[in-house]
Amino acid sequence: MTVSPITIEPMHSMYNQQIGQLLVHGFRGKFQTLTRLNDGDLALFFEKLFDHVPSDPASQRMVALQEGEVIGTISIKWKTESTSMPTFPAWKNFHRFGKWNLLKMFIGLSFLDHKPEAGECYITDVVVHPDHQGKGIGNLLLQWAQNFAQTQPSLDKLSLYVAGKNPRAEQLYQRLSFHTQLRESSFLSHILFKEKKWSYMVKRLK
Repeated sequence: MTVSPITIEPMHSMYNQQIGQLLVHGFRGKFQTLTRLNDGDLALFFEKLFDHVPSDPASQRMVALQEGEVIGTISIKWKTESTSMPTFPAWKNFHRFGKWNLLKMFIGLSFLDHKPEAGECYITDVVVHPDHQGKGIGNLLLQWAQNFAQTQPSLDKLSLYVAGKNPRAEQLYQRLSFHTQLRESSFLSHILFKEKKWSYMVKRLK
């Protein structure tokens, strides 16, 4: 049996719907706790976010593709000298979710938004479809992030946050030479996501 190759490619708008659905697999627990949006509405919210909010120029999202299907994704960002004002999407594109749910979603996204320091390549998210987990796709995506950071003279480390309720993920990153630099406890995070404890992990590249 021949296994179709997996390619890592930059995000394209044609993948917005699939990535929206993929992010539900990775983050439904957090955002459904916050809003009680069902899987379909939550996926549509992420899709519309990609459709209507310009991406930060100091960021990059990649997708893992197999036979045209998005089976994984990773997003990174880094610090630049230039600053830009945040862009807020038009209400007409999101009204179906309701003002209260929309407000809570943006509060949640803002809370999870980490501001990288100089030299830091921050992994915003990495998600592999449940049907394709355990096949090394996450490692491929993380290797892409490392290769990217190593080609940038201004970047010298990878970083990410892991929820305290996910010790298996922390152990996985430790096997990939990430080290837990800081353990944080946030009452606000507990209120928003029922996730009080977080580990900030770093991998030095130089």
